[in-house]
Amino acid sequence: MAEEASLPSNECPVARTLEAIGDRWSLMIIREAFDDVRRFSEFQKNLGVARNILTSRLKALVATGVFDVAPASDGSAYKEYVLTDKGRAIFPVVISMRQWGERYLFAPQEARSVLVDNASGQPLKPLVVLSSSGQPLGAADCHRVRVSVADA
Repeated sequence: MAEEASLPSNECPVARTLEAIGDRWSLMIIREAFDDVRRFSEFQKNLGVARNILTSRLKALVATGVFDVAPASDGSAYKEYVLTDKGRAIFPVVISMRQWGERYLFAPQEARSVLVDNASGQPLKPLVVLSSSGQPLGAADCHRVRVSVADA
């Protein structure tokens, strides 16, 4: 079996993103952080994940720059995992996955959680990919091009 390309040498942004945050537990930890979970014990309790897996994922997410480790906000001896700007930028990815799951993985009357806007109390509108001029785009409306450092 061929060895996977390492993160720094892979030219595909999707591959690099999956390498950095693409496993189930990493994404679930990030989702919990968007719900203001910050402590190891809270992540473990909410997710039911084994300590060794949680330790490994949090360590990797800190190394990738998704989380910073900070002293507990309440002054206790605990440490907290706080999303960085890089981590908060994952929010649309999590929302996109959530909306896809809501649309395709639940029966019409099946119970589920729904993310609502704090200000209006209404569910979020579906995310839409827009062109530079603001027009909605589908997969057939886009293509990949390789950009080198000299092109940027």
